[in-house]
Amino acid sequence: MPATSSSSRTLILASFCCVYVFWGGTFLAMRFGVEVLPPFVLASARYVIAAPLLLGLSAILRLKMWPTRREMGRLAIIGVLMLGCGNTSVIWAEQYISSGLAALLVASIPLYAALIEAVMPHGEGLPVRGWIGVFLGFAGLVFLLWPGLRRGLHGDSREIIVAAVTLAGALCWTAASVISRRSTIHINGVAAAGWQMVFGGIFNLGLMVISRQYHGARLGMQAWGSIAYLVVFGSLITYTAYIYLLDNVAVSKVATYAYVNPVIAVILGTIFVHERFVAVEYVGMGGILLAVFLVTSSKMKSSKPNLVDEDLAVRQQA
Repeated sequence: MPATSSSSRTLILASFCCVYVFWGGTFLAMRFGVEVLPPFVLASARYVIAAPLLLGLSAILRLKMWPTRREMGRLAIIGVLMLGCGNTSVIWAEQYISSGLAALLVASIPLYAALIEAVMPHGEGLPVRGWIGVFLGFAGLVFLLWPGLRRGLHGDSREIIVAAVTLAGALCWTAASVISRRSTIHINGVAAAGWQMVFGGIFNLGLMVISRQYHGARLGMQAWGSIAYLVVFGSLITYTAYIYLLDNVAVSKVATYAYVNPVIAVILGTIFVHERFVAVEYVGMGGILLAVFLVTSSKMKSSKPNLVDEDLAVRQQA
């Protein structure tokens, strides 16, 4: 990376703070949001508002923003899988589990990504360090979910079902990353994010209408505050900071968001909504974070593009 001036170093530091804190804070914002809004209403509002803002910004800056019909189809698939299924599953889950637990379950995405790349034709093999991380990560998930597993044995399986939905959403997110990596889309990244949000918002609007959950919406300060945070800090400011970091800092450093965000989410959940973990869950949390570090750092040592790197390139909202 070229030598940086004092002002650029300050901008890089501020961008890291945005990516760490604001994206980590989206889990708490979703938790506050689902207390007063049905999950599909919250997800719809976020993307219906954020999408035209990103596309409008692309137009103002005269960025290339109009995809071909084929590219539009790929963007639709990515948007539905990533935002319609992946992110919305987290919002839905936070009705029943803590924001910190949801964030830690989402941290499994780099593990999925590494496994998929290891088994795909012409994929990059996973180093020994990465395999250790994968096994450690899934062992950490068992520890993290152990209290819920015990309750499930006694007839209360709600937490396990919610965790399964969240992990399935993480798999959808990773599948979108696979499609993104294997697609060539010749438009600006900000515009691509905007189009993905268009399709993610439409998908969530469909879920909202089918479920008729809009009848339970209570619009007020808490609802609008949650939406505003997710749109402004989760999608606009932090995504811009993230793109800046990808252009100016080594990807291996930007990748640290994957294990910093869950820590921030746990800390904020503890402070603002008094979420607590039992001892075995802290063991699971430590295992997952160490696993993400091992997998991410092992892949970043390679000079070849890989799915873990590609997942970074499409992580535009939390």
